[in-house]
Amino acid sequence: MKSLFTVALLFAAAIGTAAQVRPADATQPDRKPAAPQSFEAKYEGGMFGYGKKETGTLKFDDVNERIVFHGKDGKEKFSIGFQQISVISPQSRSVTSTTGNVVRNIPLPGSVLGGLIKEKKRYLIVQFADRDADVSGTVSFKLDNLKLLESVIQTLGEKAKMTQRGDAFYRPRTVRTEI
Repeated sequence: MKSLFTVALLFAAAIGTAAQVRPADATQPDRKPAAPQSFEAKYEGGMFGYGKKETGTLKFDDVNERIVFHGKDGKEKFSIGFQQISVISPQSRSVTSTTGNVVRNIPLPGSVLGGLIKEKKRYLIVQFADRDADVSGTVSFKLDNLKLLESVIQTLGEKAKMTQRGDAFYRPRTVRTEI
């Protein structure tokens, strides 16, 4: 009887301590770390006058309020001003890896399963309006990983003073009221 009472007492104490409500920690908002000032990126296309894909470096030019793409030769290829950007968003594509393509093309039973070997490619998509040429476009850059992509989008959205919607940032249109 004494042991049954002891077990019941321990059980009640365990339930009492495990069921305590803990307040949520609201001191730290879910904020991504700041992006590096410059980072490697592969230009995939979208800027008029620059049709060739090229690996280079994207840099934040805070003084001139723009993001600049430098080619692998180190020369500035083009830039987009923060105020010209209308939407910044991430994009992911799942593609068959090189290894998967090689395995898939081996003439052996079961090699078709090589097509199931996939990898994710991460892209930074920047929609902009070039007021000098009176055109708009969409530029895409391939980045190495998801963490870098998220931090670049967060940093660029904040520097361009844009509004966040989900994983993307946009610039709200100004509404004109005519009388």
